[in-house]
Amino acid sequence: MSVQNPLRLLDLAGMSLLRDEASTITALKDLPTELFPPVFMEAFYGRYSETLKAMVQAWPFVRLPLGGLMKVPHLGTLQAVLAGLDILLALKDHPRRCKLRVLDLRNTSQDFWRMWSGYRVHGCSSSLMAQMAEDRSRTKQPRAPLEVFIELHLKERTLDGFLTYLIRWVEQRKASIHLCCKKLRILSFPIENIMKVLSMVQLDCIQEVQVNCTWHLSTLAVFAPLLGQMNKVQRLLLSNIHMSALAGQEQQHIVQITSQFLRLHHLRDLHLESPSFLEGCLDQMLRCLTTPLDNLAITHCLLSDSDLSHLSQCPNISQLKGLDLSGITLTYSSPELLPVLLEKVAATLQELYLEQCGIMDSHLETILQPLSRCSQLMFFSLRGNLISMAVMEKLLRHTSGLPSLSQELYPVPQESYSSQRILQPGRLAQCRAELFEILRVLGRPRIIWISSSPCLHCGDNTFSHPQPIVYR
Repeated sequence: MSVQNPLRLLDLAGMSLLRDEASTITALKDLPTELFPPVFMEAFYGRYSETLKAMVQAWPFVRLPLGGLMKVPHLGTLQAVLAGLDILLALKDHPRRCKLRVLDLRNTSQDFWRMWSGYRVHGCSSSLMAQMAEDRSRTKQPRAPLEVFIELHLKERTLDGFLTYLIRWVEQRKASIHLCCKKLRILSFPIENIMKVLSMVQLDCIQEVQVNCTWHLSTLAVFAPLLGQMNKVQRLLLSNIHMSALAGQEQQHIVQITSQFLRLHHLRDLHLESPSFLEGCLDQMLRCLTTPLDNLAITHCLLSDSDLSHLSQCPNISQLKGLDLSGITLTYSSPELLPVLLEKVAATLQELYLEQCGIMDSHLETILQPLSRCSQLMFFSLRGNLISMAVMEKLLRHTSGLPSLSQELYPVPQESYSSQRILQPGRLAQCRAELFEILRVLGRPRIIWISSSPCLHCGDNTFSHPQPIVYR
């Protein structure tokens, strides 16, 4: 008999049990472990609430990955499962067969259900094997509160019904439930609602935080103490934080925010987009970094010479793999600052973004030597700057020896434009032919992408679709 046949029999058995919900519930005590997932799936898709409630109380696995079955959160299913958990939590003695310790509401566990439904019959994926090993370790630990995992995307003005019900349920059972979230994303959500939701969450479970909404500095200062409690955070993204208070209050808010970085001992990726409050005080934040960063992005804001100087001297950026300074005008800074910064990270840097930085020939020439020493560099983007053909040639020669460089995005050479800064197709074609000839002379197979978007001086912040120049 092929492997698929017994799996098909399991599906048929599950369907036959569900024709009579009362009989299904009675039969759960004798149901083979391998029948539980297919029967649960039938109960889930058929909305058999009583069967779902009973199966939770007898679930023979440590983890119930319910989110893997829900493309869209379904309140009725959640209510049935939580009702089953309520009965389970009320029992003094845990049922011998039930091993449930984790309710996973994230949409990340489809492998578990595919394995039991016949799609993955030749072995488990590495991620599922790792999860099973983690689950086995949980069963060996003393009885702990039930863990409920969820991904939080706070993007509405008010809480949706699914999240409202879950938060209220957790709030009433805080002693026996740990609400865990590894990824937190906030989009235009009132700060008072954020505080309410996060008061129910185990903050030291959070590993990734994204704040993609327009906040005043004072709002970020209110949020900052919660951020400090997220001491397992590895990736932090803050965007569009604006100053609105009086100068004295602004400085106080900045101290309240940057001091929380002292508690983020696992931070590896830091992305600050349009952080208007950083100018002149970047050093306050850098001093509070406690571990080396892998990736740093500070984009679309003003930084002073002292900010860039402090950045190049910061010990915790010396192992950077990714650096993004796009949208920061570097032409007004001291010419030696950017070369010093690149020298600092040359041994480890893999990605470098210097888009729309106002870089011109004289500025680019100062970084050619340190750039040529970035031996690990794989991705380099210089789009949105104003560079001549002569310096483009120097750039291509200095980077031709970088063994890992595979993606290069450059601006259209300035010779492609008229004196009125209008792109001339004929001139562009000539420049492309010259660039191809440079690549041919250098003799290394290479693909470079040329963007015809204007630089900062032209007032257009959009990029047209770049066209590759390929030498093989």
